[in-house]
Amino acid sequence: MGEGAKAMRYVDLDAQVGDLSGILDPARYLRHLLSVSGDLPPGARAFATDPDHYDFRSRRCVKDLSLRAVRGAGDEVMEVEFQHNCWKHDQDLLIRYAGVSSFVIDSAEEGQGMDLGTAILDEILPHRDGCSHEFACWGGTLTVVCRDLQATWIETTCSSS
Repeated sequence: MGEGAKAMRYVDLDAQVGDLSGILDPARYLRHLLSVSGDLPPGARAFATDPDHYDFRSRRCVKDLSLRAVRGAGDEVMEVEFQHNCWKHDQDLLIRYAGVSSFVIDSAEEGQGMDLGTAILDEILPHRDGCSHEFACWGGTLTVVCRDLQATWIETTCSSS
């Protein structure tokens, strides 16, 4: 996992459960989310508090999606598209960010660009500009600070491409 993935404040990407280590655990973030969800903009709040978002068995859990495209990077409005995988998801995820004040991709390896690999988990937190949204992926992180976001699950045909 990339160094950037360790930046998340509440999601534990390397939890210890009994004798097992390296377990993903969003529990601390979900507890924190209960106290800050009212401070999130409406779209971010709806996405972060969706019961399926952190349910690893759900088809609408962000875990295991792959970053497909970033459109409008550096603009006030941008889109980030994640592609499904056939063994878990049957939809792609499109996130539209409005009022973008910061966009950072932190790749684990130099020259990797936007090829961050598979998503591990994400964390949405209140920010003075609206909210911050960080995706931890196996190859690094993607972080957007914006006024609000709109997440849309898009029906797709399952394919290996």
